[in-house]
Amino acid sequence: MRLRRSCLAVPGSSPKMLEKARTLPTDQVFLDLEDAVAPNEKTDATRQNIVDALRQSWTARTKAVRVNGVATRWCWRDVTYVVSGAREHLDAIMIPKVHDASHVHFVDHLLTQLELDLGLEMGRIGLELQIETGHGCVKMEEIAAASRRAQTLIFGPGDYAANMGIPQLSVGAIEADYPGDQWHYINARIVNTARAYGLQAIDGPYAQIRDGDGFAEVARRSRLLGMDGKWALHPDQITVLNELFSPSQKQFDLAVAILDAYRVATEDEGKGAVMFRGEMIDEASRKMALQVEAAGRAAGMTASEG
Repeated sequence: MRLRRSCLAVPGSSPKMLEKARTLPTDQVFLDLEDAVAPNEKTDATRQNIVDALRQSWTARTKAVRVNGVATRWCWRDVTYVVSGAREHLDAIMIPKVHDASHVHFVDHLLTQLELDLGLEMGRIGLELQIETGHGCVKMEEIAAASRRAQTLIFGPGDYAANMGIPQLSVGAIEADYPGDQWHYINARIVNTARAYGLQAIDGPYAQIRDGDGFAEVARRSRLLGMDGKWALHPDQITVLNELFSPSQKQFDLAVAILDAYRVATEDEGKGAVMFRGEMIDEASRKMALQVEAAGRAAGMTASEG
């Protein structure tokens, strides 16, 4: 699994923003050919901007490109141009507005043909799948199972709100008048489906760039549901995400201590459950602690001494 706590969106039509993004401390960057690019800019010149950028050095460990949707006239050209130019410098293709498994199959087969033709490693380029409509939600399981290339399921709150008829004008916002969390159902579905098929679950954008508190609250809710990361639309959001989607040092140290205590109980004492700091821990506790420890290790954390 790739680390995707922060996933920075960068418009492919802006060489200046592409250049700036190369040194930002985001886990993943995705260079956008879809919503962030005007229709008259969806050209080979914009695609070449992305190819040129991908072939440079990046701080981000994962580099993806969001192509236009399969139902548009631009999709096939986006995929063939970018893959042919970027080759091994590209890690994943993001497909927006995935309707059903046929959308995934189309891009999957196109990537296979390109890999064969270009002599690239077969199957290395992954797929990131955006759930942005009610139909996509209903078909989520078949979408998740449609390709071995699949790596993530991503929530797209803007298009989802529009498709569902939600009276909202700010992408990803929390509406104070709603009695609860209006994104809980769809995000919980995404997390459950992602886990069932071995994928990562990623929350989408929060458009109010200057609303740091609101952004952190949405991200915190997503993390508590089990999501692995969230989109950043601005560099200021990256650090927030890297912190929120990583365990705190206290959580990490506790997870390590639980694993150590449980290992002693089972291996040295032959017990399946044991009291630890006033709480009964067992195999389920070990699994929970293992997840926290793994997330911390992936983020570069080490246990505190003592």
